Amino acid sequence: MRLQDKVAIITGGSRGIGFATVEKFLQEGAAVILKSYTKDKE
Repeated sequence: MRLQDKVAIITGGSRGIGFATVEKFLQEGAAVILKSYTKDKE
């Protein structure tokens, strides 16, 4: 867990590369704050 005890702020985290980055950071132990300007489409 290379990012243990770290905090990441990721913009554009609801889809695409931003979403993949959020997932990876969480897997590596980071606390993640994400921001998106678009509503998630389900």
